[in-house]
Amino acid sequence: MKLTTKMRYGTRAMLELALHQGEEPLSLREVAERQGISVKYLEQLFTTLQTAGLITAARGPRGGYALARPAESINLRQIYEALESPDGFVACTANPRVCERADHCVTQEVWARLYQTCMEILEETTLAELAARAREKAASGWMYYI
Repeated sequence: MKLTTKMRYGTRAMLELALHQGEEPLSLREVAERQGISVKYLEQLFTTLQTAGLITAARGPRGGYALARPAESINLRQIYEALESPDGFVACTANPRVCERADHCVTQEVWARLYQTCMEILEETTLAELAARAREKAASGWMYYI
């Protein structure tokens, strides 16, 4: 399994918002600079994340982006589902009927189990947990990047 840039950068950007939750919204430029992501690419990601209801945007001189709800209630599976294809790792894991071999294919069962296990891990991991781990690593003198 290989995560796309959308998922990796989207998670890093969401983590940045989680680290500053309760403060004023962060500008697109601030998030981009702190996470080493181009503003143009981040703009596309934030449009998708906003459509998914994970972030909010405020206009004006004190405008910017913030999490739409507490970091404890946003998990990585929600980010994954907003940014990635819902088809699973291979199309037949989401819908076995797309493959003529599904009835007798033993590898489909493995891909489906792998996908389910990965989704469970993403679902169990919240932005609040990642933010806490990032703060711990920063306090110990190391910067944590995902």
